[in-house]
Amino acid sequence: MPSLNDFQDTAGLAPQAEMDGISNAAVLDPAEMPQPRLEDGGAAGPTFAALDLGTNNCRLLVARPAYRGTDVPGFKIVDSFSRIVRLGEGLSQTGRLAESAIRRTLEALEICRTKMRARNVSHARLIATEACRGAENGAEFVARVRDTLGLELEIVDRQTEAHLAATGCASLADPAAESVILFDIGGGSSEVIWLGRPARDADFGHERIRFWVSLKIGVVSLAERFGGVEVSEATFEAMVAYVAAELGGFITQAQQYQRCENFHLLGTSGTVTTIGGIFLNLARYDRRRVDGLWMSEAEIDATVARLRRMPYDARVANGCIGIERADLVLAGCAILEAIRRAFPAKRVRIADRGLREGILLQLMDAERARR
Repeated sequence: MPSLNDFQDTAGLAPQAEMDGISNAAVLDPAEMPQPRLEDGGAAGPTFAALDLGTNNCRLLVARPAYRGTDVPGFKIVDSFSRIVRLGEGLSQTGRLAESAIRRTLEALEICRTKMRARNVSHARLIATEACRGAENGAEFVARVRDTLGLELEIVDRQTEAHLAATGCASLADPAAESVILFDIGGGSSEVIWLGRPARDADFGHERIRFWVSLKIGVVSLAERFGGVEVSEATFEAMVAYVAAELGGFITQAQQYQRCENFHLLGTSGTVTTIGGIFLNLARYDRRRVDGLWMSEAEIDATVARLRRMPYDARVANGCIGIERADLVLAGCAILEAIRRAFPAKRVRIADRGLREGILLQLMDAERARR
């Protein structure tokens, strides 16, 4: 099976760093660009692309299979891109995608198209999540992307989103743990997933899912509801309580499952990777140091407390946060706190991987089976 343990990140770009990784890239007029060349991977073999368009981010990975031995494939990243577009900005108030947000997103998607074409991508899956699911004009936006850029976005349901997150992250779960809580804190939704011990013949992380929930709460929607620039103690606790109420059904379902001494939380999102970078005192975010990082309960407590003490200007100036996340990170911390209070764990593992990696693994496995 494809394994992220064999994954090679030759691009060396983290979510925040990726945002600046294409600043000098040429963005051509769509009318001047040839049609995407997706039919042939070229001499280097097939090239795969995964795009995740969420409420907050537009993120792309381009990779090629990298086999270790005869039948143990991983993948080698050949290009990547991430930009905070805030597609869902104001969605919780209006129910629609704003024109300004659509224009920002189209600009980012155009860059993604340029990168896929430059890498001669032969297999691609481009998904859109909560913002497009929930917006009155979500389907209209997808049609506009198709007509303007020739890209086919797929609005996936919450179950697919949860399964892709599990596929992308499950290799970081402690194999000695009987159960693990995986959570993905997004911009407009958050997935919380109970993973059981893998069966011997289980190829993908989603086959470990016992149950899951998708909360219609993310860092953008929560910050818009409660505020994110100045967050008092009372406001933070109100956010935690709001999330906890939405978790009620999942908590009830979890009571039928046991947690062994190796039980832990496994988090993927800008929130937890930011916490990892702050904990390590990184001047600039470094994916290679954060992905797979273990943090103790006390270390999470101390780092979240440190974030909550930071005034807005300090968050803006911090190299692991920046102006794009400064008003969202405390909402993310509140979602994390609600999960931790519901499921106390001595340790948390940080994953800087998720939907895109899950897409790549599934695409490569399907192509391997076809061949």
